[in-house]
Amino acid sequence: MPTENTAIATTTSIAIVTGGSRGIGRNTVLSFARRGIDSIFTYRSNRAEADKVVAAVNAMGRKARALQLDTGDIGSFDAFVQGVRRALDEFGAARFDALVNNAGVSMHKAFADTTEEDLDNVYRIHFKGVFFLTQKLLPLMNDGGRIVNISTGLTRMTFPETSAYASMKGAVEVLTRCLAKELGARRIAVNTVAPGPIATDFSGGMVRDKPEVNRRVADMTALGRAGEPDDVGPLIAALCSEEHRWVNAQRIEASGGMAI
Repeated sequence: MPTENTAIATTTSIAIVTGGSRGIGRNTVLSFARRGIDSIFTYRSNRAEADKVVAAVNAMGRKARALQLDTGDIGSFDAFVQGVRRALDEFGAARFDALVNNAGVSMHKAFADTTEEDLDNVYRIHFKGVFFLTQKLLPLMNDGGRIVNISTGLTRMTFPETSAYASMKGAVEVLTRCLAKELGARRIAVNTVAPGPIATDFSGGMVRDKPEVNRRVADMTALGRAGEPDDVGPLIAALCSEEHRWVNAQRIEASGGMAI
């Protein structure tokens, strides 16, 4: 990370963002580019959307590489790390500076109807994958780096049919604090960003595409509207900057003041 007290990173700064082809992840990659930070980001299956993000970053004069990854497939992580090494070589770097664990899937199901398979799926993607991907990538991270884990407002606000998803995000928040303690010797700061409902294609585009849901969210929010990706991506990128170097082991909710 840069050593002077500035929000703008040097041209050698590189971030890794999982789930960077859409929604909050896409906005985070673009927000990094605006701050002069290049990105390696992942997509699960939609290469066309990933290519659009690369093109948008290139249009800003920065670099981005899209790598395919299923963050629930822990057995694929070694091959992914090798792909990261090759991408870093292309960028003329040996290490990266920031990791954003953003990739995820939604799950809305009543507790009584949740199966072992359902729970295992959200566990692999939202906790086990975050745990072991971070572990695999740490040897490639510069000392003084940043990790941002994406949680959810649902760890504070309780709604029906969210028990499995919210519980895994709660585990991620505990992991964040543990990592902040263990990685302190390397000056790596670890924080959680917990978005409220955001108008993206997440959860089948529920907040974005269903006017009644969007209105319900707006009515519960102090600022009177549902969130947009641009309300969250810049926050994530800012947390990875030197100006926020003393923010560590924190959960920062980005919900516009929902359910307060």
